[in-house]
Amino acid sequence: MKYLAWLIGILVTLVIIVYVVAFTSFGNGVLKPIIEQKITEQTKLESKLSVFRLSMSDFEIVLEIKDKNIIKAKGDYALFSQTFNIFYDVNLQNLQTLKPLTNSELRGAFYTNGNVKGDIDFMKIVGKSSVGGSDTSYNVELKELNPTSIIANIKDAKLAVLLYMGAQNPYATADIDMDINFRDITPHKMDGEIILKTKNGKIDPKYMLSDFNVTIPQTSFSMNLDANLRGDDVNYKYELLSNLFKINSSGKVVPEPLQAELKYSLNIEDLEVLKPITDADVRGEFRVNGSVKGTKEKMVIDGVSDLASSDTTFQAILKEFVPSSVKAKVVNLDIAKLLYMVKQPHYTDGLFSMQADISDARSKSLSGKIVTTLTNGIFNSKYLSKTYEFSSLMPKTTFNAITTTVLSGNIADTKVDFNSNIANIDIKSANFNIKDASLKSDYRVVIPNLDSLFFITNQHLRGQLIANGDISKAEDLDFTMYSNVADGKVEAKLHNDDFYANLSSLKTTKLLHMLIYPEIVDATIDAKVKYNLAKSKGVANAKISDAVFAKNQMFDLLKQYTKFDMYRENFNGDIEAKIDEEDILASVDLRSKEASIKTDSTKLNTKTKHIDTDITLSAKKNVISAKLKGEISAPSVTIDLEKLMKSEAGKAIEEKVDEVIKKEVNKLFKKFF
Repeated sequence: MKYLAWLIGILVTLVIIVYVVAFTSFGNGVLKPIIEQKITEQTKLESKLSVFRLSMSDFEIVLEIKDKNIIKAKGDYALFSQTFNIFYDVNLQNLQTLKPLTNSELRGAFYTNGNVKGDIDFMKIVGKSSVGGSDTSYNVELKELNPTSIIANIKDAKLAVLLYMGAQNPYATADIDMDINFRDITPHKMDGEIILKTKNGKIDPKYMLSDFNVTIPQTSFSMNLDANLRGDDVNYKYELLSNLFKINSSGKVVPEPLQAELKYSLNIEDLEVLKPITDADVRGEFRVNGSVKGTKEKMVIDGVSDLASSDTTFQAILKEFVPSSVKAKVVNLDIAKLLYMVKQPHYTDGLFSMQADISDARSKSLSGKIVTTLTNGIFNSKYLSKTYEFSSLMPKTTFNAITTTVLSGNIADTKVDFNSNIANIDIKSANFNIKDASLKSDYRVVIPNLDSLFFITNQHLRGQLIANGDISKAEDLDFTMYSNVADGKVEAKLHNDDFYANLSSLKTTKLLHMLIYPEIVDATIDAKVKYNLAKSKGVANAKISDAVFAKNQMFDLLKQYTKFDMYRENFNGDIEAKIDEEDILASVDLRSKEASIKTDSTKLNTKTKHIDTDITLSAKKNVISAKLKGEISAPSVTIDLEKLMKSEAGKAIEEKVDEVIKKEVNKLFKKFF
């Protein structure tokens, strides 16, 4: 009995201590600073309990949080039956100071008050609020702390105020009414309705421009949502109307497990208005309508659109909300309209069509085929000539193209057939690795009439050009080209910025004919070129073999007075050149058994088309020296007559050297060069 008395005494003492600490003014005074400290630690906000009163049957608390944010609660409770009747009043005058608690930017004020009555098994919350400047009332029932019924009425909430609360500029204003009547939100037993209406909606162009860099006209809008919840089904009808866009959707959705059967339509007068949502910098009108049917395991999305005046249809199958397969057909899309929509220059016209059948759209196991066609294509010559600073106006250029792409895993293998009145391009296999963005492709280019490239080359040309090679781009860019030119071969290679070219057995008569130059020499040329595109510097070395000159007045003059026939001479030699941007420094050294033709430090500017060089022609003991300077097409030619007179030819024509002869010799040199 002694020990029992001791135990009872200890328990009574503990009860008294708990009572004194928890339910007396003295105990409240002890607990108050402790609770304040805990609240401050949890909220990371300066907090103060200006009122803290707790008794066995009732309580009252006033919590002041930094900068005029006050929460009040008082009421009655039964400790043993665990019932309560609590009145609350939440008046947050400075939401921006609550960021450490909310973890988001908020502004303005929030107010609500009401009553919580019941017990842990069942409680009812009835209250009012002025959120967003509205007149709001709500009634919520909870069983075991889980909501089972929600009834709320929100009248005249201001969208601009809500945006301000969310730390956003008022780029839109509207009055919002919403009725929520969920008599039962128990899973699989839902019974209720939601009616949402917005009116007097306006979008502010000033804030759309400053916040999203989007220019739109004055825009008004309204929105209606009517949803009925019955059991597992949600039947709804949604409509968003404005002078820029319209959205309609209706159908049935089962949230769990997800099932959907709905229709949709979207009609946008100007896509720019959606930039804040899509982050896509596009413009122009867009219309699409279709249906969504299926479950989470398999959902089918169908659609029809007139994108850029096309006839477009598509079907996408989603599994677990991830695209599984896609089929699409685009007929006669207007390329000019599409360029306008994506804010690109109007550099071409034409019609685009596509047939896509992607049986597996998963990124790691892509499988399918895409065929595209371009018809009635015509480039905008004026725009391209101005943009790329062509030397002359680009001619009218029409084109068409067909591409076929086969998708397999990470590889997109494309075949291209491009035809125009200037050039034709064929690619048998362009392999693009989607994973590492590398490319490996062959190509074949046919230019039927080289003179059609005058707007690029600024040089009239004859004949055609056929070239083929490979292109690869991974860490490095590599490009090869092979072509038969002037009865010879050209092999070129580009590695990043380094360009190399080998010219083998080119015939000068064919080359000069192609360049529309006088065919003054028949020879074979072998050459090597090294050039760096980034530095615009390089070197060129050429070997001339078996050069025989065509009939010219200079050689006729030598033959007449020296009895030496230059036409019988076969010249061999070298041409060397250094390239520094538009400046070329070259030298020529051609020799036969008894004659030679030399230049040293020839200066040529490809931009100004100017030449400055000294040339020496030797035939036995006869030497003719001249200086060429000026425009390449018509340089001034100065003959060294003193040296000419000392030669055998000079002595023979000494008596005839007068103004007529001087003019003739000058004319001969000009024609020769």
